[in-house]
Amino acid sequence: MKIATFMMPLHPLGKSYPQSLREDREAIILADRLGFEEAYVGEHVTDAAETVTHCMTFLASLISETKRIKLGTGTINIPNSHPAAIAAQVAMLDNMLEGRFMMGISPGGLMSDAEVFGNLGNDRTAMFIEGINMVLKIWESEPPYNLEGKFWKVSTEKTMIPDIGQGIILKPFQKPHPPIVGTVVAPYSKGVIAMAERGWLPISANFLMPEWVKTHWPNYVEGKKNIGQVADPADWRIAKSIFVADDEATAQRYGKSAEGPYHFYFKQLVRKLVGFGNRGNLFKVDQSMPDSAITPEYVTNQLVIAGTVNSVADQILAFREKVGDFGTLVYACHDWMDPKLGKRSMELLAEKVMPVVNAAIAKGSSKAA
Repeated sequence: MKIATFMMPLHPLGKSYPQSLREDREAIILADRLGFEEAYVGEHVTDAAETVTHCMTFLASLISETKRIKLGTGTINIPNSHPAAIAAQVAMLDNMLEGRFMMGISPGGLMSDAEVFGNLGNDRTAMFIEGINMVLKIWESEPPYNLEGKFWKVSTEKTMIPDIGQGIILKPFQKPHPPIVGTVVAPYSKGVIAMAERGWLPISANFLMPEWVKTHWPNYVEGKKNIGQVADPADWRIAKSIFVADDEATAQRYGKSAEGPYHFYFKQLVRKLVGFGNRGNLFKVDQSMPDSAITPEYVTNQLVIAGTVNSVADQILAFREKVGDFGTLVYACHDWMDPKLGKRSMELLAEKVMPVVNAAIAKGSSKAA
């Protein structure tokens, strides 16, 4: 099992903005040094707590600071940008990274972003599909493109000067395009079927109950079967909120109590998804459970893995036993309320926990054989 990292990112209101950006960059630089395979960064324009407004700009600042880790958008919210802009910006970043780029995409889930971009009342799923199809068509086509949909039009027919390069949109470094990754946030998501059919890679969100996470894989298998392929568990990425400490008392205080950043994260998320987004089902196994019972304490205790090295290794293996085999554990980055503890958690996960986990998986595979 490989490890990656994903940051929304989410920080307390009033925290120094430059400090938040510095710490988020430092977390990815550390992940690169520790051997994490991938790092994804989210973006929102209208959220003072989720502080990266353009994830590609943020990732570009890390190109010379990292050596081997793949940097991914987590995600580009397709309805909020013009397909031509996305195609050109991704192509440039992919060329700058020379193959170390992963393209995470989504319809966007923050309603205030949808409102500010004027698509709150639109069918954003339809916008998402049209937008990404146009991006891919731009890359596989030659100018002047002449693409027209319900929401956007792409053409340089009237203004092309081919001999000097005017009217031409750049193509990505990776051929035919960078790997495309989609975050899966719904139980029994049918979108996973479409992802598999299109060759995209799924990341199951860290705020889903394990009972819902495990519903994603059968749909991915179905999608691959539809195109005559066999699904490989190595392609499945699952995000999880994890905190590893040198002692159990610190692990529980920082990882589970109201004193720590994990509780803060889920307090914010519950307010957004339950209080405003009508998505309480994500946090329930029994749907008869009232939304009033979905407290930050309840969600934190249900969804955070916290403990010492051996305890966390056992919890990860138990989680894998529940959801099924998968290829990459995606460590959800949380605010560095205590930078020393935040860094130590990443170090312990990479250097101590994962060797134990992978040894246990290998031993289990040997027994099965």
